[in-house]
Amino acid sequence: MRIALDTNIMAYAEGLGDKPRCEAAIRLIEQLPAEFVVIPAQTLSELFRVLTKKANRDSATARQAIMTWADSFEIADSSWSAFQAAMDLAIDHRLQLWDSLIMAVAAERHCRIILTEDLQNGFIWRGLTVVNPFSEPLYPLLKNILA
Repeated sequence: MRIALDTNIMAYAEGLGDKPRCEAAIRLIEQLPAEFVVIPAQTLSELFRVLTKKANRDSATARQAIMTWADSFEIADSSWSAFQAAMDLAIDHRLQLWDSLIMAVAAERHCRIILTEDLQNGFIWRGLTVVNPFSEPLYPLLKNILA
């Protein structure tokens, strides 16, 4: 089962946020089968911005973090068809365009879930389910992956 990561999960794993969430994100990523993890390129762009603007890391350090993520997991580029689908998703469901693009890329790469706390837990679009990995009880799809 393919799994997409959203920016906030990676930001927590980079140490941005409260300690319990950061530790939980690190544990989660360590438990995920790396060969099934997909990172939409848009999330890396957002993560670079978060690391340089919110965390005040210098650009070279942020770039190194981005490259480490890219070396560890499959990166999914945005396509024109994904952008078109993202516009429809944003309009039809009143989502932010960039969140919609991340979802469209994940769906295009046949991911079954996207891990994020920024969208509605359990929302399903084109076979992609939004899963908040910090919500209780743990969403069944994620529970099965981690079992």
